[in-house]
Amino acid sequence: MKRFLALMLSAAVCLSLAACGGTNASTSDSGSSGESQSAEATPTGEKLKVGVCIYKFDDAFMTTYRNALQSMLEEKGYEVTVVDGNNDQAKQTEQINTFITQGMDALIINPVMTSAADSIIAAVKQADIPTVIINREPTAEQMAAYEKLVYVGCDAAQSGTFQGELILETENKGDINGDGKVSYIMIQGDPENIDAKLRTEYSVKALTDAGMTVEQLDLQRGDWDRNKGQEIAQNDLAKFGDQIEVVFCNNDDMAIGALQAIQAAGRKVNEDIYLVGVDALDAALNEVVAGNMTGTVLNDANGQATQAVASMEELLGGKTFAEGEQSIYVDYVKVTPENAQDYIK
Repeated sequence: MKRFLALMLSAAVCLSLAACGGTNASTSDSGSSGESQSAEATPTGEKLKVGVCIYKFDDAFMTTYRNALQSMLEEKGYEVTVVDGNNDQAKQTEQINTFITQGMDALIINPVMTSAADSIIAAVKQADIPTVIINREPTAEQMAAYEKLVYVGCDAAQSGTFQGELILETENKGDINGDGKVSYIMIQGDPENIDAKLRTEYSVKALTDAGMTVEQLDLQRGDWDRNKGQEIAQNDLAKFGDQIEVVFCNNDDMAIGALQAIQAAGRKVNEDIYLVGVDALDAALNEVVAGNMTGTVLNDANGQATQAVASMEELLGGKTFAEGEQSIYVDYVKVTPENAQDYIK
């Protein structure tokens, strides 16, 4: 009888150990696969928590982007918190630290200032939180400091090049008055932002690379803002008048503001002045279709949001990225009156 009870006890212990061993094996496989992590993958079955930091909510492009991000993440079952940095780096830094304290499983960060990249990266690295930086790109050297970090965005040089090509594709290549040079004003975003720098540089470079002579009449900082774009264009039109042949704007919001000034001055886009922007906001696309903008460049918010979520899930699944492979780009698309209707939502 005693022997029978001992055998029964031994069998029960074996079954218990087998069950525990099966659970541990499953957890280990999931953590080392490098595949996308499930939104229900915490040990307690709770939703994974994702913190999203946006540099400011009232940026038209980033509104489209953050809405797409939030929708995609929530559809996948994540618990999502999105915060507005109000274009204040100190405030955003505090928000990031709060997310770290709250134990977020992953972060998606649109920095207010690219100069804050070192401190942002140091903070998320110390907390060992997988992080995707979007829209404003740190340097490759900064990114290399943390292997659980990815940048998702577009190559801003490409968007500038496309702006220049839109001008080159006009009947006079931007030289409306036929004096042998393209005279332009540049309405720039935040000059600290690498996108602003590259769009400014490469839009003009496309012209000079094609053999065109250029003349910069003015370059002013518009901070991505429609009202500032309108004010800068208004002042420049009053100062330079018919000398202005091309208005380059680093984004569509500033371009729409510039359009208001152009129309108030009695000028006609595509007849006596050209106007280009970047982002392909619906408001700008409608103006392209109507002939009130020469063109714009699609900054694919949905495509970038999709890639940002996919990269975040790879990081959550255990994937790390080698130095030089941490930046993932989504192509821009050149938008003209011929294809603008295709992108209106």
